[in-house]
Amino acid sequence: MQRATPADLPAIRSFLERRITQTMFHLSNLDRFGLDGDHPYAPSMWFATKGDDVTGVLTIGKGGMVMPALPGMEFEDAAHILRGRDITGVIGPKDQSRALLRQLGLDGVLMTLNRDEPHFDLDLSRLTVPDGPGLLHPLEDADRDEMIGWRAAYGEEALGMAPEAARADGERAVDQYIEHGSHRVLMHDHRALATTGFNAWQPTAVQIGGVYTPPDLRGRGHARRALALHLAEARDRGVQLATLFAASDSAARAYVAIGFERIGDWTLALFSKPERYDG
Repeated sequence: MQRATPADLPAIRSFLERRITQTMFHLSNLDRFGLDGDHPYAPSMWFATKGDDVTGVLTIGKGGMVMPALPGMEFEDAAHILRGRDITGVIGPKDQSRALLRQLGLDGVLMTLNRDEPHFDLDLSRLTVPDGPGLLHPLEDADRDEMIGWRAAYGEEALGMAPEAARADGERAVDQYIEHGSHRVLMHDHRALATTGFNAWQPTAVQIGGVYTPPDLRGRGHARRALALHLAEARDRGVQLATLFAASDSAARAYVAIGFERIGDWTLALFSKPERYDG
């Protein structure tokens, strides 16, 4: 595998876009933060070829997150690239992520989150918007402190974060969501019912993240309505495809109810501390 330069990006993008439901983080972070940029999510990329064709891409965020797009199973090559690096986690398709963790000998390290989640997609021409109370609003229309609290609760529940870290993450995340316009809130009679958001996006596809309903409002269909309205908004802008991975059975049922279909499994392996791979 060889390290990507700007001249290599058209071929790499073509490879990633053909697998867009599995590569939204690669593509979106590349667009937002630039190749070899300074942001913790900024990607550096290595790619494998056969003839003139790209056959695999390994993306490493500046903060240490590893994302395999290696259908050709180039795990020994990936391990060589990762030698001597501090790794904060591995996320991606289950078969590739679990195989890479085993190759690195890091499948048994202490993790804040170590979960395989069902992976779904939806052609937005099949989207169903359920009836129910509430209309979608920009996130800034809701009470900021309440939204920070919801995000912190999501961090603890869905991502296994400690309370103090979840609160700090909530403050950062809500401000970023508002800045980027990536999240919405379902509101009825000035009361927030659920949030929805996109954590990666391309001109024709979005990846859902940050769907949340507080415990006292669950079981009433608020999350599925919020998400469906957000996707309808994206569809009106020309987005054709949505993808997501579900953190719970109840979330999966909500997604299926508006048209999503399961396409595989997604691994989230987030380490408790950076782990150096020494080979």
